[in-house]
Amino acid sequence: MIALRLDLQFFAGEKTEKATPKKREDSRKKGQVLKSPDVTSAIVLLSVFVFLFFFAGFLRTEIFTFFSVAFTHYMLIETLTIDTAIIIYKDMLIEMAMVLLPIMLVAVVAAIAANFFQFGLLFTTEPLKFDLKKIDPIKGLKRIFSIKAIIELLKSILKISFIGSVTTLILWMNLEQVLSLSFKTGWDTLSTVGWLTGTMGIAASCVLLFISILDFFYQKFDYEKNLKMSKQDIKDEHKNSDGDPIIKSRIRQRQREMAMRRMMQEIPTADVVITNPTHFAIALKYDDESMEAPTVVAKGADFVAQKIKLIAKENNVVMVENRPLARSMYDQVEVGQRIPDEFFKAVAEVLAYVYRIKQKI
Repeated sequence: MIALRLDLQFFAGEKTEKATPKKREDSRKKGQVLKSPDVTSAIVLLSVFVFLFFFAGFLRTEIFTFFSVAFTHYMLIETLTIDTAIIIYKDMLIEMAMVLLPIMLVAVVAAIAANFFQFGLLFTTEPLKFDLKKIDPIKGLKRIFSIKAIIELLKSILKISFIGSVTTLILWMNLEQVLSLSFKTGWDTLSTVGWLTGTMGIAASCVLLFISILDFFYQKFDYEKNLKMSKQDIKDEHKNSDGDPIIKSRIRQRQREMAMRRMMQEIPTADVVITNPTHFAIALKYDDESMEAPTVVAKGADFVAQKIKLIAKENNVVMVENRPLARSMYDQVEVGQRIPDEFFKAVAEVLAYVYRIKQKI
């Protein structure tokens, strides 16, 4: 029996259940999202090489303009002053920006798009917070010699092998052009090298993108595995979300007590208390100037009914015994509600009787 109980406790703590929406949302707020860095790297690399492949002519013109101005204008300046140096520095920055900024802009847009497609829009500073656990040497060693580290090593070997094979294949297919570079002019050599570099870059990016898609599915598996919860975790989450049942019960009890006190305070203002006579008591109030129909200000059964009658007696509220009327109104009318039309005749007779008694008094 003890062994069975221990087994059940073990399984209760085992993380076998899928993460709840709340657990996913909490993890997202902490910056723990489904993301493959390789997907972002592959898309950025591919975007940059595609941009260079089609817009290299524009960048080439800007680079030649930069060197042309440097060698034909700046080299002829006889006296270099601080003002002249500032002008040269500013012009060089502008020319270099014309070359580098388009490439950087493409890389930034590609990185944002890649991350957006993976986990949507998210801004959090949680990963930037200082945490001593991150510099724990024992946990660091565990990370180094973990299954995840081995998978990352295999993935790196796979990327190097595939990318190296693809670039080697491209060079082999264009071996004749590579060997003939020594016989070409400088311009033709630059054009051939640029074309080969762009081709190898795009091919390597496509290979990396293929590997990154496989890595994305692995990251998804690992992400779901780390998010898994035990049955006890789910119970605790529901308890925290809905509130502790004991506390909720106390709150409801407190609310009932307050409602009961307010109800008892209304009894002295009632016109009549209709009784069963021992099981039910209904206190009614009617003001022809402010009410369309008599209203129930208090009701109760058994002990509460006795309490209502006691307060009514202490405050000289008339009590009338009418068993069927008391029982019916107790079941159908709540405190604070006007009586239904079906009770008008019976209640009117009771109130008429009460008013006659008060007139005699």
